[in-house]
Amino acid sequence: MPASPAPKILLLRLSSLGDIILTAPAVRALRERFPSADIRMLVKPQFAQAAGANPSLSGVLVFRSLRASAAEIDALGFDVIVDLHATPRTRLLCALCRAPRKLRYRKDSLARRLFVAFRFPSPALQRHTLDRYMAALEPLGVKAGTHSPALGDWGPAAGAREAGKPGGPASPPRRIVLLQGAFLGDCVLTLPLLKQLRELFPSSAVSVLARPGTAGVFAQADPSAAIIEDRKRSSSFLAEFFRLKRELQKGAFDLAVIPHRSLRSALLARLAGIPRRVGFSSSAGAFLLTDRVPFSWLLHDLERNLTLLLPLKGSPQPAWPGLSSPPDPFKKFGLPDSGLFGVNPGSAWPTKCWPAARYAEVIKRLYGELGLRAVLVGGPREREVAAEVEKLAGPGACFNLAGLTGLDELMAVIKRMSLFLTNDSGPMHIAAAYGVPVVAVFGPTTRELGFFPYGGRNEVIEEFLECRPCALHGSRSCPRGHFLCMKLITADKVHAAAVRLLGPSALTGGLK
Repeated sequence: MPASPAPKILLLRLSSLGDIILTAPAVRALRERFPSADIRMLVKPQFAQAAGANPSLSGVLVFRSLRASAAEIDALGFDVIVDLHATPRTRLLCALCRAPRKLRYRKDSLARRLFVAFRFPSPALQRHTLDRYMAALEPLGVKAGTHSPALGDWGPAAGAREAGKPGGPASPPRRIVLLQGAFLGDCVLTLPLLKQLRELFPSSAVSVLARPGTAGVFAQADPSAAIIEDRKRSSSFLAEFFRLKRELQKGAFDLAVIPHRSLRSALLARLAGIPRRVGFSSSAGAFLLTDRVPFSWLLHDLERNLTLLLPLKGSPQPAWPGLSSPPDPFKKFGLPDSGLFGVNPGSAWPTKCWPAARYAEVIKRLYGELGLRAVLVGGPREREVAAEVEKLAGPGACFNLAGLTGLDELMAVIKRMSLFLTNDSGPMHIAAAYGVPVVAVFGPTTRELGFFPYGGRNEVIEEFLECRPCALHGSRSCPRGHFLCMKLITADKVHAAAVRLLGPSALTGGLK
């Protein structure tokens, strides 16, 4: 441990953006351990702005070459160098520098290669990269395992203001529009942002731009919000774009909050003349925004959306808003009042779907052991997979509502479930928002992307493979052809998680 209470510490992390974002809890832990320390990070030029948005760093050094960076590091006289990259280049850089103390995190590259090539298991692969970062800091007196992502890890990026543009009105905005044209799950995870916008600006009129299929989610959460429907899937792209532009101009909005990271959303707000436009630095239309907030993969998407309040001087509090109760469809579909759990076996992405036979096996076991019957849900495109699950589960084990419910009825059904079994999907987030315990099977996507079910009564079942995640939303087929991310997840694992979440009441019949 450094003798000085204010040591000079340099962290090395040359790539990539996601890994630099991932260092935030480790940097915060260092800052808490040494409040007066000079803590800097060496990064590649393209990542300097992102790293500079970390309030726990004293500054950022930009890597140019081994010789130039070694000379700069020695000139600044660091007491400790911590290599959080562990590549041949960063190892050589450490060797060239004269810092009295050098630390390095364990990458376990050999274990990864052996697992990918020959499926040799290793306990080392069970450790998250963040845990490895924290372990590297233990010799400095930083306790491992006590830090996790937080909303304060990343402030509005320095220089994020659009050059020469006004910073928006000094008084509270009169009219606010929230642009969220994404899928159902993304919209559910935007609800806390909508709620806290209301609380931050109670006298402002708030509108939401959303797809017709997701508008009901916002209406349930905030009945007083005006809905602007984005019919981009059913209309000419250009005709709908310019119709929405006119709608936004007519609304005379003075603030646009844009969690949707598309060029189209940012361009709509810009061309509509909305003077202040807040969005993420990773947005395809970031150059059209007046306020850009760093996008952290390490935060849950619900919390990530709340960081858009930081430029508006908000104090984000990660919590679900109270969703209103939609009409009760139980009589319509002939569902009993208790003894039910929900199952969502489908997804828009085929690789996100756990095999139907394994869903059916878990359903059969819960039905045979506990008398619980499954309610299968999904849209019209999920009818086929739901029918397969129903057939394999056997007579009496399921109620199949796939393709039969509107969004309000789907929400009402999910709310009444004792448990929800699902792939990574929009209904998963609805269940979490209602406080229904969720068992989520994750294959091509991972918790680190931030879209896992939010809350303490949920479990994500996944296998730790080098090839995960293969894409942000999954793929049409496994890029490597083996689909091990789903095949390695057994019915036993999902069944065990379901029983854990059901708790003692499952054994006594005290389920809702």
